[in-house]
Amino acid sequence: MVTASKALDRVLVLEMVRVTEAAAIAASKLVGRGDEKAADAAAVEAMRAAFNELEFDGTVVIGEGERDEAPMLYIGEKVGKGTGPKIDIALDPLEGTTLTAKAFPNALAVLAIAEEGGLLNAPDVYMEKLAIGPGYEKGLVSLTRTPTENVKALAAAKGVQPDEIIACVLDRPRHEALIQELRTLGCGVVLIPDGDVAGVIACTNPDTTIDIYFGSGGAPEGVLAAAALACVGGQFQGKLLFRNDDERGRAAKWGVTDLDKIYELEDLVKGDAIFAATGVTDGSLLEGVKRRKGCMTTESIVMRASSGTVRWVKGEHKL
Repeated sequence: MVTASKALDRVLVLEMVRVTEAAAIAASKLVGRGDEKAADAAAVEAMRAAFNELEFDGTVVIGEGERDEAPMLYIGEKVGKGTGPKIDIALDPLEGTTLTAKAFPNALAVLAIAEEGGLLNAPDVYMEKLAIGPGYEKGLVSLTRTPTENVKALAAAKGVQPDEIIACVLDRPRHEALIQELRTLGCGVVLIPDGDVAGVIACTNPDTTIDIYFGSGGAPEGVLAAAALACVGGQFQGKLLFRNDDERGRAAKWGVTDLDKIYELEDLVKGDAIFAATGVTDGSLLEGVKRRKGCMTTESIVMRASSGTVRWVKGEHKL
């Protein structure tokens, strides 16, 4: 069990939900409007304003980009009132900008916090990811093995045949061979158009029926997803992928020297952590924001690593 952090007061658990609720509500006003940038900007502005109401000294370690690329919630930006505990923050105010613009499922407002130094400063490159939910022997699956070997190991541990395993994969041309390999095994493959944080987290919830997550996506999103798995005891491995010298240089800027390292969960999230997410559009994990007469409703999930507690929070917000 992870030791409870002195910096992460339990009051912050619900405060983080308020932050993701604010971002989700702001983004929801642009669902289906076809404007990805406007939806993202609305979520960013609302999340930043909510953070700045809180009594902590927060630093964004995973955000919208570097300072010259992002006007708000950039990597290194300070948020909060500047008093109280020092907190590192990983965030994606709108995970699924395209999903929101097109009114597709699984758009989320997400964040994770830890004590200062508790979250990996991941460069904005791709990461190969592998994740399963809780309840399995550590090291059951690994990026050093083939997808077939991992599926067979997971099936054996679960007491089923490989063709009863359901995998989640981001629907991209780069994953065509992976998808074919999984389907040759007889696996069900849930293809998602965007939002791989939600895809990884789906492994933690039996109701989604998803057993394992495969494939590459953004490294910053990998740290966010790992924070959620750290709270419930799931397993995650990630390996940074570099397409050119510019990306390798970006990694060096953030202190990444071993370009072939396979990151375990504890490399990405150290010690206690809190993860929170609020649905923007309906999805496999959370309901989206709903407008009703005189109010809006939200559904959120918040987890804490030290206690292993998972809370589902329904909110009703008067207009």
